[in-house]
Amino acid sequence: MTSPEDVTAQLARSPALIAGLLGSVPPQDLKRRPRPEKWSAHEHACHLAVMEPMWIERLELILRENHPTIISYEPDEDDPDRLLKMDLRATLADFERGRQTLVAKLRTLRPEDWLRPATHTAHARYSIFLMCRHIALHDGLHAYRIEESALGSNWPTEQ
Repeated sequence: MTSPEDVTAQLARSPALIAGLLGSVPPQDLKRRPRPEKWSAHEHACHLAVMEPMWIERLELILRENHPTIISYEPDEDDPDRLLKMDLRATLADFERGRQTLVAKLRTLRPEDWLRPATHTAHARYSIFLMCRHIALHDGLHAYRIEESALGSNWPTEQ
């Protein structure tokens, strides 16, 4: 993912990838955590949906302001069962709609817009391009964790 076009295409594919992977997780395992401190497939998918409005807000902020400061989001500060309580079907629909909005906005950007910088409290460098590449890689990380649930990886043998 070395160009805005590559990143945008990957971002557009993510909701279908996540839905497909979730479909391969046995229903009884969707909310099963591999360990108490690790997220289930359900939680990984819901986390992506929760993040989507934040990405859109960050994009709009960077486009609107000159070199804004982006405050890092730390999900560990949330209610530990928040994601488990979410309705997966509705949350995935929200993720799809939010991602469509993000991708539509990205497709209107000029080449110089992709380079607009921001200060991020957790990263040394940040721009619209770096943020969007980070989103795509973040999606991939959570997709991988969902795949691990589909495979039954990392679960204790007792149960």
